[in-house]
Amino acid sequence: MNYSTTPEATDDRPDVIIIKDVSKRFVIRKDNSLKERMITFGRMGRRHREDFWALNNVTATIKAGTTIGLIGHNGSGKSTLLKVIGGIIDPTSGSVSRRGRVAALLELGAGFHPDLTGRENVFLNAAILGLSRKVTEERFDDIVAFSGIADFIDTQVKFYSSGMYVRLAFAVAVHTDPDILLVDEVLAVGDEAFQRKCLDKIRSFQEEGRTIILVTHSLGQVAELCDRAILLNRGNVVYEGPAHEAVARMRDILEERRVDELVEADPALEVVVPRILDTTIHAVGKAVGDPVEHGDDLLVTTTFEYPGLSPVWSGAVQIDNSSGQVVFGTSSRLLGRDLAPFAGHYTLEFRLKNVWLGTGKYFVNISMQDKSGRHLADFPQAASFDVTYYPLAVGTSYLEPELLEVGPPTPAP
Repeated sequence: MNYSTTPEATDDRPDVIIIKDVSKRFVIRKDNSLKERMITFGRMGRRHREDFWALNNVTATIKAGTTIGLIGHNGSGKSTLLKVIGGIIDPTSGSVSRRGRVAALLELGAGFHPDLTGRENVFLNAAILGLSRKVTEERFDDIVAFSGIADFIDTQVKFYSSGMYVRLAFAVAVHTDPDILLVDEVLAVGDEAFQRKCLDKIRSFQEEGRTIILVTHSLGQVAELCDRAILLNRGNVVYEGPAHEAVARMRDILEERRVDELVEADPALEVVVPRILDTTIHAVGKAVGDPVEHGDDLLVTTTFEYPGLSPVWSGAVQIDNSSGQVVFGTSSRLLGRDLAPFAGHYTLEFRLKNVWLGTGKYFVNISMQDKSGRHLADFPQAASFDVTYYPLAVGTSYLEPELLEVGPPTPAP
């Protein structure tokens, strides 16, 4: 079934996953050896155990045909939530309701037996995902072709590399015709060509109206692929909404965590937190908010703040399209200038000449970096602008197409 992807139709889609007040507790043992466990066995054992709540009363509803990103720093609970959604582990409390066939790529080689060959594991894994042997036989050649490891299909998988594991596991999962596809970081293991193949398959699933839940540390991938995102922090949902907003909030959390770690390592340390206060972008000779015409010059104006005296630094500007793909980036260092230290406020301007971008909305990201390239401050999606409508083409580049008719081929004498 192919659901419409227009925003107006989103609320009309059926709910395929309902997560209600889900909590998950793990018990962490503090006795590290068998001897310690024997000594502390019984009434003293509770002193050597600690409850860790990976999820705390998580509630969310996922609609059919949407792509949802689960994001958060390490230990935030996103992989645990994905396993609960997939039915791999049970919640301590709460419930998850699902509709449709679920295919899960949660851990490298999950569902594979190391002593079986790739061929045997295809049938084993497909059976786990609900396919009959007859259907698996019909799809076997397509699965092997997609994986690209035909030469090793009759080799025991314990001799496979991590990339080969991922190739075969992903190939099996996407050929089970899942209604819901769960993916946890496995795309980061394959080589670049296979990652592109996987992303193409995910996009085809999106066009077919399938539901995808993706866990990844690649925030650019979330902005590019996902309609919405759920941001987790210490097992709690701190934001659920449009993917680009979730990504911006995630970066704020990472910065707060970095500062907290610095203070924890050295309580006497005075942590300096630079900030990017304001950014505007407009075509030269036009007001902020006016559409950008092809050939315009853009003026990007940003104010930086540094408590105390800054190091030698550089300012950077990056332009992304609405899918999160980078279409342009530069910095004062690339332009041959490291900027002198300053105290307080500093305003920097970039003039981007002769802009030829395709129709659409674009977002401006600003960064402050030191001489080593370390980011001192970031302001994702600090500003945005729209490029005027161009009826002859689509895409992020403005090119003037011309059709040259050659006509039918000349028949052979």
